[in-house]
Amino acid sequence: MRSEAAASIETAHQRSGRILLMVTAVGWGLNWSVLKFVLQDWPPLFARGSAGLLGAIGLAAVAVLRGEHFAVPREARLRLAMAAGINVFAWMGFTALSLNWLKVSEGALIAYSMPIWAMLIAWPLHGERPNSRSLLALALGIAGIAVLMGGPDLAGVKLPGILFALAAAILFAIGTITARTPIPMPPTALTAWQVALGCLPMVILSLFLEQPRVFALSLPGLLGLAYMAAGPMALCYLTWFGALRRLPASVAATGMLLVPVVGVLSAIPLLGDSLGGRELIAIALTLSGVGLALRRSGEVS
Repeated sequence: MRSEAAASIETAHQRSGRILLMVTAVGWGLNWSVLKFVLQDWPPLFARGSAGLLGAIGLAAVAVLRGEHFAVPREARLRLAMAAGINVFAWMGFTALSLNWLKVSEGALIAYSMPIWAMLIAWPLHGERPNSRSLLALALGIAGIAVLMGGPDLAGVKLPGILFALAAAILFAIGTITARTPIPMPPTALTAWQVALGCLPMVILSLFLEQPRVFALSLPGLLGLAYMAAGPMALCYLTWFGALRRLPASVAATGMLLVPVVGVLSAIPLLGDSLGGRELIAIALTLSGVGLALRRSGEVS
């Protein structure tokens, strides 16, 4: 009886984890299209940074309600600053900048090639030599990006966006590989710190470099900003942590393959983006490569 009860609890635990994972993937995927609405009124660094600061305030409020402490251990302060710089400032800032030149389908697909670069970077840093399947994953991912980049409007038009999206993916992969020791803090408070520390420099830089017109935000832009702050930056981080507590890391990481798919599909009705044969081939190749890379990383762990 006890074993049956335990199995039933475990099944319910995993089912709730999958639901939380789906909420996270859909919320983060929709964010790619919603961000485009905000970018019509605000420049990218100011738009992403402002949404992030609002989200950090929401996360901090949740942490207070949970009774979590915000004190950062002295020995972890440098790691926290580096994590905020790579995982928040570079990731959010560079992906937002990439959308000035790329469609959502292009930016999301290139950015979410990060597991492939993580696998490649882990070889010289940790001696994790890729096997034949890993090399196939790398080849598929690069082929997908090459197909996506091979359009006639690449030269001088989309190249800056491609470089920003690739930089975001590679830097996030470096952060994943080099930050294997967790920071000893409650998860929600830690996320609030990372998001705030990563987004505040974006807003400050934007005031000098982009000179945003703060009151130029239209109603669609305002609704988009509210969604970005409450959804991807607050709720989705909480559901992501909930999924990680209930599911194996490899399952959760593989579920994130839904994010670029949701981003690509949502851009069709919301933004009027087209999805041609080149994009479909690129999606199939890149996601196949990412899936193989994540499958291999799950076996190693």
